[in-house]
Amino acid sequence: MCSFFSLCSNGDGKPLYFGAKIRKQILKGKLSYESDSHTSIADYFGFKGEKEDKLNKYEYNPLTKVFKIDQKNNPKDDSRKIKKFCENLDFKLIVPELIIKPIIHPFKDLSCEKVSNDDLKLLKQWDSVRDSVRASVWDSVWDSVWDSVRASVWDSVRASVWDSVRASVWDSVRDSVWNSVWDSVGASVWDSVWDSVWDSVGAYYSTFFDIKYKHDFSSCLKLWEKGIVPSFDRTCWRLHGKGGKVIWSGDKKDIKNWKVEKGLTNAK
Repeated sequence: MCSFFSLCSNGDGKPLYFGAKIRKQILKGKLSYESDSHTSIADYFGFKGEKEDKLNKYEYNPLTKVFKIDQKNNPKDDSRKIKKFCENLDFKLIVPELIIKPIIHPFKDLSCEKVSNDDLKLLKQWDSVRDSVRASVWDSVWDSVWDSVRASVWDSVRASVWDSVRASVWDSVRDSVWNSVWDSVGASVWDSVWDSVWDSVGAYYSTFFDIKYKHDFSSCLKLWEKGIVPSFDRTCWRLHGKGGKVIWSGDKKDIKNWKVEKGLTNAK
């Protein structure tokens, strides 16, 4: 499957691609194409059959800035011109809902070491949101994003965020709570811890699209953008800061009494 953003050329440095207008027609079923299929792009612009085989095919990820030569079929190498075009392209003209911004890794790009009572208020709100979502936050985000942009954009943005933050965030959280969680209840809680981290990444993913969601993820996003990631093990909420270290923890049953006194964290 071709990735967002796909484009072709005939070796002349002039890119062939689907802009927002064509993409919307595809979404509405008015055009029988795939938004980021090189074959669809070639066919739409009149390069069919053997003519398609002479096109150069490229992909560009506007979040990671990675330019890829998918196929170089034309004797004329115009990859530099196409790359420059991609780097200067206003992607609002391609997917108006897409927000291009740097991907923030909360444990590497930021260095939060203490929490405040305002942070605990945000955690209480996030706890309530997760309860109201019922299914995973990712499923909720998927439902909204899919309606607006479909698979190729969803997959490319998700992969970019996933590859940049998911693995190392999860590894840091896992390492920081392993002893306390494993010794007390064993492996059964790891699904819950994983789900809570997965939901945080999903909430962060939602910020790359300017669309209306069914739920308000802002509480988790504000924590993320301060360098804090929540995790939950079915009983205890934890806030992870610099390096994934636990900087606060509290029992969900005592949620009404959560507070930080004199800057202390009561992390465990």
